[in-house]
Amino acid sequence: MRSIIVTRLAAAMLLFGAFHPAQAQVKPTPTDTTKKYANPGSVSAPVKATFFKSKLFKAVAIPAVLITYGAITAQGDAGVNRDARMFVQKQFRPVSTGFDNTLIIAPYFELAAVALAGVESRDDRVNTLLIIAKGEAIMLASTFAVKQLRGEPRPNESDNLSFPSGHTAQAFLAASIVHTEFRDKSQWYGIGAYTIATSVAALRMVNDKHWQSDVVAGAGFGILSAHLAYLSHRNRWGRKSIGRDIGMSPTYFGNGTPGMSLSWRPSK
Repeated sequence: MRSIIVTRLAAAMLLFGAFHPAQAQVKPTPTDTTKKYANPGSVSAPVKATFFKSKLFKAVAIPAVLITYGAITAQGDAGVNRDARMFVQKQFRPVSTGFDNTLIIAPYFELAAVALAGVESRDDRVNTLLIIAKGEAIMLASTFAVKQLRGEPRPNESDNLSFPSGHTAQAFLAASIVHTEFRDKSQWYGIGAYTIATSVAALRMVNDKHWQSDVVAGAGFGILSAHLAYLSHRNRWGRKSIGRDIGMSPTYFGNGTPGMSLSWRPSK
């Protein structure tokens, strides 16, 4: 009887083992800690943008093309300059030079008018004025230096400061700032400003003050100056009310010289 019981217990144990096999103990693989401090936050490395997609390339590409074209075609009364001058003289008569002297800052009048109308610009008014000042400094320094180094005679032979056109550079600098400040609101602000700037370039040729190469290069210098002013600017005042309490309006001084007046109302 005892042998039967022992035999049954042994059979039961064998069956239990068949249905519940013992699991083999696998030793865990040790973790590699040799590079644990290489990237503590497990943050993926930023992908560096290619040069052709960088802000610098986008800022200088178009101005560089305009300046390069102007420099290559700056041959005085020859080539495309001669053809363009002959065409302009046949189609148009000279106008008062005082008109294009005033029109060069007309885009700034547009900037002031739109701001006074309550349209919010990209930057507050303090920073916009700082960008204008910086752009003007870059444009005046670069165009004056190139004029002195180049010594290109004007079409009317009044002096040797033809290349590049300072009037055109001034107009396109102002137009570029207007476009940058309000392009998020409407592209028409920029279109209007660039139309004015193009009219200045045309008038400089109509009045026989500049060659075609001068005005094309001048447009490049103006646009480049604006882009460099924005790239190098750091907005330190944000969009606080102090900037919005500064007003700009066009003004004519006693001798008929156009300009801009500033007004400031302290905020509470």
